[in-house]
Amino acid sequence: MSPDNPSTTLTVFFGFQRVAHGTKAEVIDQLRRRDDPGPYLVFDDQTGAQFDLDPRDLHALPPSASGARDSHDPREHRDEAPRGVGRPKLGVVAREVTLLPRHWDWLGRQPGGASVALRKLVDDARHVHADRDTARAAREATYRFMTAIAGNLPGFEEATRALFAGEEQRFGHLIEPWPADLRTHLKTLSAASWNPQ
Repeated sequence: MSPDNPSTTLTVFFGFQRVAHGTKAEVIDQLRRRDDPGPYLVFDDQTGAQFDLDPRDLHALPPSASGARDSHDPREHRDEAPRGVGRPKLGVVAREVTLLPRHWDWLGRQPGGASVALRKLVDDARHVHADRDTARAAREATYRFMTAIAGNLPGFEEATRALFAGEEQRFGHLIEPWPADLRTHLKTLSAASWNPQ
């Protein structure tokens, strides 16, 4: 998900102190109220990736304070072009898939054809491996966050090894001396990575 997606949340650190959390709009509002100049480290809570806020967003008046309507309101720029004939767009993305002839033969014999069969296979795999995929995504998010903010802290490399080895207690022990807000966020990010089914 993009940080511009309304359901995506961000967490902001000033040094090792957590200073803001919420959607992009909420985070900008919280940061505007702060007296310190930054710099801030902003992280996507789902991916652990660093996110750069536009400094102009932090210094601009909020739309409610300026009395002006946001000129970037996406509702004002909807595509009003008439829809053409054919199937409606249902979020289908066309991409190239390379398979061996025997795979194409098998897919071609399935009810609904290759596309329907591939979608069913992917959905089945997503269901079967959901816990494992969630655990992997949590480990990767935790690692991205750790690398960006804690790479110079004592025990970083050992904590990373413990994270990828699935050693929750050892990981907790290694990050225990780290600053409190940092520890709390690491525990939140890594929670889904322990004991996948």
